[in-house]
Amino acid sequence: MSLKTTVLNPHADLIEQCRQGSREAHYRLYKLYARSMYNVGYRIVNHAGEAEDVLQEAFISAFRNLEYYRGDASFGSWLKRIVVNKAINVLKKRRAEPLEEGADFEVADPADDEREFPYTVDQVKKAIAALPDGYRSVLSLYLLEGYDHAEIAEIMGISESTSKSQFNRSKKKLLSLLEEGKL
Repeated sequence: MSLKTTVLNPHADLIEQCRQGSREAHYRLYKLYARSMYNVGYRIVNHAGEAEDVLQEAFISAFRNLEYYRGDASFGSWLKRIVVNKAINVLKKRRAEPLEEGADFEVADPADDEREFPYTVDQVKKAIAALPDGYRSVLSLYLLEGYDHAEIAEIMGISESTSKSQFNRSKKKLLSLLEEGKL
């Protein structure tokens, strides 16, 4: 076993046991990742029941496809990508607010970042939850999950400029919701 494999796969033995069909190993792996993966799904779909469905579908898919996990990224990263894809599929099924293609995006003024932030974490969470699906999903993928706009574009089937546009619009809408204070 190489150092790279050890660093990237702290649960390599558990994954191997899963590949061999161990129900206990499946359960242990599920318990290790369920909470964080639920949170990833919830931040995207913004609905507890749908996030639970996303989580279950993601684990079923991951366990069925463990043979394709190569170990070149951490298991958590691989699983997170599955969760994100499942959550995006939920949003696509909703089709509540389509993303706008080809819209221009604005670059934020660096001076804006020097203001004191007057909102609580709870207020920000409520405002994010109140965003339309398209805005919330791009904002969550970019800010909370760490994807770049090219990755978001690929995941969501949109252009990179649309991802940037939706991100900037989501920030404006988020600020508007916070300033209204109706949350």
